[in-house]
Amino acid sequence: MTSTAIAGTQTTWTIDPSHTTVEFVAKHMMITTVKGRFADVTGTIVADEANFTDSSVEVTMQAESLDTRTGERDAHLRSPDFLDVDHYPTITFKSTSIRGTKDKFQVTGDLTIRDITKPITLDVEFGGEGKDPWGGTRASFSAHGKFDRRDYGLTWNVALETGGILVSNEVKINIEAQVVLQG
Repeated sequence: MTSTAIAGTQTTWTIDPSHTTVEFVAKHMMITTVKGRFADVTGTIVADEANFTDSSVEVTMQAESLDTRTGERDAHLRSPDFLDVDHYPTITFKSTSIRGTKDKFQVTGDLTIRDITKPITLDVEFGGEGKDPWGGTRASFSAHGKFDRRDYGLTWNVALETGGILVSNEVKINIEAQVVLQG
């Protein structure tokens, strides 16, 4: 990940939550796109400079930090109908494999929601690396994927009179992440 690392070494990077967005996208009434994000995100990347595909990623999102900019909807999404944040406070992702090149790759890993773990693959692009004004090194990534929410026990829905359902089963994930090299 870093040109300054010595070949054959591993570097550890942590997510900068103030410069990272983990967003989900679903359809409402099958006609409108609704987006939300998790404000409280932490994570670590261990980059293997000698063999990029031996790198790893771990991310934790606090389910309570979900924000769709609509309080009533947020409360419903945090309820037992969906995330049930009182019983399942975190959503986690842990990589199991990485394929591709440093600039464009796929990360497959275990996504855990409501204590149900299923594999998911994210398409990732490396955005670049640079020195920050405080002497640190930062890098960025964009990642995209999707999953079927029913696979995680998120089955609440309402049938519409006109056909279709209130909330789409497919949920897309969009991530813009900035990470900081650790000393």
